[in-house]
Amino acid sequence: MWYRASILSFTFVVALITPSSSRAADDAKYPDWKGQWSRFNTNSVGQAVKFDPSKPSGTGQQAPLTPEYQKVLEDSMADQAKGGLGNYPPARCFLGGMPRTMSPTRQEYIITPEITYILSDTDLVEVRRIYTDGRDWPTDSEPTYLGHSIGKWIDENGDGKYDMLEVETRNFKGLRTYENSGILLHQDNQSVIAVLWKLARNLD
Repeated sequence: MWYRASILSFTFVVALITPSSSRAADDAKYPDWKGQWSRFNTNSVGQAVKFDPSKPSGTGQQAPLTPEYQKVLEDSMADQAKGGLGNYPPARCFLGGMPRTMSPTRQEYIITPEITYILSDTDLVEVRRIYTDGRDWPTDSEPTYLGHSIGKWIDENGDGKYDMLEVETRNFKGLRTYENSGILLHQDNQSVIAVLWKLARNLD
């Protein structure tokens, strides 16, 4: 049943993104991010294991933690060193949520004027949606592991094509960590994650 539901959900997404001829001119303003995107920061079996690829995982990430949350990390790493799972949610089959869902080995971006979809090979049941239709923040939506993302496309150089996507994500639930060592986000789930994607060069 899980596989069937997944297929139906994917079919629905594909139906939503089928372009119409009336939108062709507007669609040309958006960047072409087709294809499979991979990150270089992986371990020997292809898993993305570090949030900051320039630093080692765990305490080597030098996350600005309070003493309470530093101890949570150290306890998690000590448990893992003894063969335990630590406090890493995916190790217990919980969804990773944000920002961990943005660190898989492969991603696909599906861009429409209203929504940008991000599909990954890590959390197959998590399809991230970034709303770019000008909506306000909802006042009654249920918190989720991925949160609620609202973005804005920007034409930085004024050439009529978007080259930057500014995104803010709020409204989270659940235990969430930055990486598999157990760097914990605050359990009050009031995180606000702001990201600016910039198209550095044409990859045609």
